[in-house]
Amino acid sequence: MPENPIPAQALISEPDRQAISEPLASSLERRSFGLVIGMLGMVAAILLLAPTVIVVITSFTSGYSLKFPPAGYSARWYEALWSDSPELVDAFLLSAELAALATALSVVLSVAAALALARRKEGWARGLEALFLSPLMLPTLAIGLSLLMLFNLAEAGLSFTTLVIGHVAIISPYIVRTTSASLLQMNASLLESAHSLGASAVYVFRTVTLPLISRGILAGAFIGFMASFDNVAVSLFLSDARSQVLPIRMWQMIESNLDVRAAAVSGVLITVTLIMMIVMERVAGISKHLR
Repeated sequence: MPENPIPAQALISEPDRQAISEPLASSLERRSFGLVIGMLGMVAAILLLAPTVIVVITSFTSGYSLKFPPAGYSARWYEALWSDSPELVDAFLLSAELAALATALSVVLSVAAALALARRKEGWARGLEALFLSPLMLPTLAIGLSLLMLFNLAEAGLSFTTLVIGHVAIISPYIVRTTSASLLQMNASLLESAHSLGASAVYVFRTVTLPLISRGILAGAFIGFMASFDNVAVSLFLSDARSQVLPIRMWQMIESNLDVRAAAVSGVLITVTLIMMIVMERVAGISKHLR
């Protein structure tokens, strides 16, 4: 046996060592990047979900004011919503009516806009599309204030009608976006085939286009309905004394005396929203239209 054996590393040439170390470094880089992104995602999820969890837990308090953690637990405030809160029920019905009407009008206007602009490449079409989507980039407070100034210049008093117009302005971009995405994914040869067979534009839209983009319309309508129902800023500027929607009523309850019923209403809305999201995901595949 030799007295000074040759180290194993010396038997590996420099190019071979580089070939081994490069995949190892690349693997470590990918794992470290995934670890950092995973930790940031976990922190973001906690920050987003923690307020919701706190509100739901607080809604089951047995006390008479909003306090976390609760001193005791009870479902008394959920019972009070149905037995002793007619003003909240009226506000809920008004919000549902407002959201439904604004969503219906927005669907008609937004689908027409998407059909006219989705497949066009001209500069004016892209400019109009950016104009229709601009409410998504502007603060809702600025939109509400600007609409209030516009109605004042037109000498139009605040009413339920002005409230509907304001909500149409803020939820239409969602429907335009999802409908345009569905139109761009549609095979244009289907429309050309239908037209070549002598079908009219209305018949083609009813039998070919509408069934293919219906899921995109439903996804946008659902998002728009929830955005309208939950809106505070525009409703605060454009509603009159007789049109007090549920978010504003809840805000006043919390501002005045920290009423626990506001947390109970939030718990109901969170539950209903989750159920509606699951149903709409099964029916329309919302996540596919938000990518």
